[in-house]
Parts: sequence; structure tokens; C-alpha cells
Amino acid sequence: MSPAMAAIAENDDVFVDESQYQKGVKHLCENVISRVPSKYILPVQERPSRTVGIETATSNVNRQLTSLPLVDFAELRSLSDRPRALRLLAKACEQYGFFQLVNHGIPSNVISSMTDASSRFFEQPYEERAKYMSSDMTSPVRYGTSFNQSKDKVFCWRDFLKLTYHPMSQVLPHWPSSPADMREVAATYAQETKQLFLELMDAVLESLGLSQLPGDDSINIMEQFQEGSQLMVVNCYPQCPEPDLTLGMPPHSDYGFLTLLLQDQVQGLQILHREDWVTVKPIPGAFVVNVGDHLEIFSNGRYKSVLHRVLVNSARSRISVATLHSLPCECTIRPSSKLIDESNPRQYKDTDFASFLEYISSCEPKKKNFLESRKLST
Repeated sequence: MSPAMAAIAENDDVFVDESQYQKGVKHLCENVISRVPSKYILPVQERPSRTVGIETATSNVNRQLTSLPLVDFAELRSLSDRPRALRLLAKACEQYGFFQLVNHGIPSNVISSMTDASSRFFEQPYEERAKYMSSDMTSPVRYGTSFNQSKDKVFCWRDFLKLTYHPMSQVLPHWPSSPADMREVAATYAQETKQLFLELMDAVLESLGLSQLPGDDSINIMEQFQEGSQLMVVNCYPQCPEPDLTLGMPPHSDYGFLTLLLQDQVQGLQILHREDWVTVKPIPGAFVVNVGDHLEIFSNGRYKSVLHRVLVNSARSRISVATLHSLPCECTIRPSSKLIDESNPRQYKDTDFASFLEYISSCEPKKKNFLESRKLST
């Protein structure tokens, strides 16, 4: 162990070399730490034992497990069962902003191969992972730590690998070549989740009452989704010696239309539901799907992009793979004209991916600040 790392293990307050934190949580943990360094310790009111909007700590509340609404994709594909499944989908998007998707049709070996390759990527020596470190948010591959390591005042207990998917022929040569099967496995997984997103988004539009008739918004937007943006984020949350002092990810919402999350069976994901943080109960083989900021804007506020965060634990590391889907980066997102009327006036400004990047590059991202910046004054 280096002298600097020995200082962390003995007394985190002695350590002041910010460059070590930039190397990631995995790097810190590989040097055996027994305390959470001060750079990762949240203010008391932001720690996981606190709930939003409530002054007293309610650790029993935020540890409770919740079963999200269950959407059966096989029913969405069934002519007779689709109407009922669409109603359940709409209710989940309105009331939770989240649901679990089962019977999605992606082969189990595709899923297991992706989680396995992801774990092996983070198990590599730091020098191999560091090849992909970049502060360029437009890079086709980017390895980093925390949420926004250039802006975060307090770091979160996470390392990530971000892979852009489109256009595949151009980005694939830049993806990690180690582990040896990483590119092939991730490309297959990306293709499968893209197709799933397209079918699911078609159902979401129908649940909003946007029938596919000539001139309707749904026709144009489904064509745009074919060439839409897709970002894959592989997250690693190492074991944490003092998990009540930090978070794997702070409260945030996702920028796109839908996020498809593959999580292992280690609990960690929490959503804000009725002003309480509740822990999502993992379902083997299921995807957790959540509404993003762009869908809230497009639905003119009918479907909700909900705050969520990630807990860490002292017993086991956790791996998750999130794919964020939206329109092409050059497209403008605005409320659907069919969802605006006198009783439900327009609630959001136009936006695009460039404005999102500009926003998160200029400030410390937290909560739903970007979405709030898109709201029209009432």
C-alpha cells in the first residue's frame, strides 16, 4: 500500500490529494480502506437515513421494500390482453414513474453475459480501466467516478463505464477491448434493448392516446426513435465500510424518454414515492423501467420523471446496467400537441440534448433541476 493510501486507511482527514479520488472508488477500495474518506461523506441532511421533506430521520421507512407495478410484456404483445396491459402501464407511469417489466423476450444468456462481462471489466487492474477515462461527455466511451466528478462537491460511491451506441459502426471500435468479449457482448445487449425500447415506446404512445394515424405525433416520433440516441451506463458500487454516510448515486432523474435498468439481486435502488424513499425489490431477469425527463415533457406532465437514488452496503458490491433512450441528439423535444388543450395548457419549453449537456456542464447536477429549468412559468 502506498503511503498516501495508508493515510486514508488510518485517518481519512489526513488525505488531501484530490487526484486519488479522481481514480475512482474501486481504486480506493483496492487499497483496503476501513473508513469512508471525507470527500464522500454527505451532509447529515442528505445521508440515506433521511427522507425528503421530513425533518426527522426515518430509517425504517426508507429501508422498506416496495414491489413496483408489474408490466407483462407478453400481455402487451397479445391482442386480447393489450388493453388491460396498457391501462396498467399508464397507471404506473402516472403514479410511480417506474415499473418492472417481465417476459420481455431478451434471452437470459444475453443478460447474464452482460452482467458477467461488466463485473470482469471492473475487476481489471486500474491501469486497464484508466485507458478509457475522459472528461469529454460526447466521447463514445468514458470511464469515470461519482456523478459528475468535475462538479460534485461531495463524491458518490460509484464508478461507471458509459458507452454510446449510435451509430454502431463508428462507436464500436472505441469500446473496451478488454475483457476480450466485452465489445461483442455489449453490442448484442445494446441491440436487444434498443428493440425492446422501440416496442415499449410504441405501447407508451398508445397508452397516452396517441393513435398511429397519418399526421399524428406518434408516427413521426417512432421514425425518429429508430435512429435515436442510446447511452449504456455500466455502474459499479463497491462495498462501502460506512454505507450510511454516502450514496452510490444522489437523488436525480434521467434525461431521456425511457431508461431500462438491469440490476443484480443486491438491493440498492430507491425511488421517491409519496415523499418517502422506498427500496425497489429486485426481480430476477426483470428490467426496471423509468420515465425520463423527455417523456415527462412530451406527455406535458402526465407521465412523471421521478427522483431515484442508489444505496450502497458493506457486504457486497453491486453492478447495474442502465440504457437511456431518447430522440436523436439534434432533435427538439416538446409537449405533444395532442396533449395540450384549455384544461391542460402547455407546461414545458422546447429542449434538446445540447441544452442538457450545457446545463449539466455548468453546474452540480442534483434532483430534477434540469427538468425544472424547462418548465414554463404559471
